[in-house]
Amino acid sequence: MAIEYLGLSAINGPLVVLEGVQNASFDEIVEMTVAGKKKKLGRIIEVYEDKAIIQVFEGTEGLALRNVHTRLTGHPMELSVSEDMLGRTFNGIGVPIDGLGDIGSDIRLDINGKPLNPVTREYPRDYIRTGISAIDGLMTLIRGQKLPIFSGNGLPHDELAAQIVQQASLGDDADSSEKFAVVFAAMGVKYDVADFFRRTFEESGVSDHVAMFINLANDPVVERLITPKVALTLAEYLAFEKGMHILVILTDMTAYAEALREVSSSKGEIPSRKGYPGYLYSELASIYERAGIVKEQHGSVTQIPILTMPNDDITHPIPDLTGYITEGQIVLDRSLYGQSVYPPINVLPSLSRLMKDGIGEGFTRADHQGVANQLFSCYAKVGDARALASVIGEDELSPIDKKYLVFGKEFENRFVGQGNHTNRNILETLTIGWELLGLLPRAELDRIDTKVLDQYYKETTPDASEE
Repeated sequence: MAIEYLGLSAINGPLVVLEGVQNASFDEIVEMTVAGKKKKLGRIIEVYEDKAIIQVFEGTEGLALRNVHTRLTGHPMELSVSEDMLGRTFNGIGVPIDGLGDIGSDIRLDINGKPLNPVTREYPRDYIRTGISAIDGLMTLIRGQKLPIFSGNGLPHDELAAQIVQQASLGDDADSSEKFAVVFAAMGVKYDVADFFRRTFEESGVSDHVAMFINLANDPVVERLITPKVALTLAEYLAFEKGMHILVILTDMTAYAEALREVSSSKGEIPSRKGYPGYLYSELASIYERAGIVKEQHGSVTQIPILTMPNDDITHPIPDLTGYITEGQIVLDRSLYGQSVYPPINVLPSLSRLMKDGIGEGFTRADHQGVANQLFSCYAKVGDARALASVIGEDELSPIDKKYLVFGKEFENRFVGQGNHTNRNILETLTIGWELLGLLPRAELDRIDTKVLDQYYKETTPDASEE
């Protein structure tokens, strides 16, 4: 029989201290009854002799030292999981908030996930089509990959996330029997942003295969630490028990890291870089590493974490550590956004480290890698031509430099920029890529095999390339 403890020893922000505790365990869930009525959940985050420090999920408002009954449950936080969770909306700790009732399931899983033997992982191969040329063509998302989006305050990462959810699929050549679904987790978002996601998914008709977990900005900060783990628990169940291919979108990981810093400060821990706790790396890794493919399992978990870089600083601890753990990044650019290019993806610092093994013959098209390499190479030269033009003037540039300036403008407007309702397949993306390469002399295209050039290259003029 579970023992109930009356009263608390101390309350400090989202943390409470309980003394005289027996057989308490780290990460154990406790149930707290406030004034004999309201129930709150908490999690033990530290045990010292007979003292337990508890994080209260719903916040400590209304708690007093004498009006709380605390009961230890004997198990870590668990989530009831079911395929019926697709099409539903939940709060940050997995409680339905859409008015459609509870999830009727006897399957309860530890939200921290099962330890995965690295030897059982399979190398990611097939690609996921997002319908966005800059991503599909130049930094292709592979099933089982973790590919973050590095954004900044005010940039349209929410619109990009919503567009990916609406358009994502397993690609044009995928087996029709394979099931695809999206698990979407929002942490610390404002109400209007949460409403934007909900409304967008409903209006586009994709909400039936999307499970949403929403932690609002005014929700308790401790919930933010649970939200990505709850979302990933459902994703792992659908992928590895039900054989589905799951895309997990986590926004915004900066809000998660800020919550971690706030709770760490409440505990009196010694801060590290920028005030974040020293274990920020391992906490982020415990989330990101829950992506992948397991041998002899049909499903996969693919992650797109989104984070806003404070002051657009890519060396800030959150993007810096994220870059160590993940397999590439998609970087949004403020200057492109200022030119009304959507999505404003800066392709030069962006990359997908697993792209080379999931494209080409048998996956997309044989010329894909060559086109991507050549577009990267040519766009890098655009920067040199623009820098020179700013010094000596555009009229003084050589004919080839002028062609690079035309290529750069067309590349940004036609290949990177495509509007938030345009869904391109991979063949359309490659076709546009070849049209842009046709703006340059064939002699400049040194990253593509001659046979491929013979098949696809066709010289175009700027007028003919305009839509």
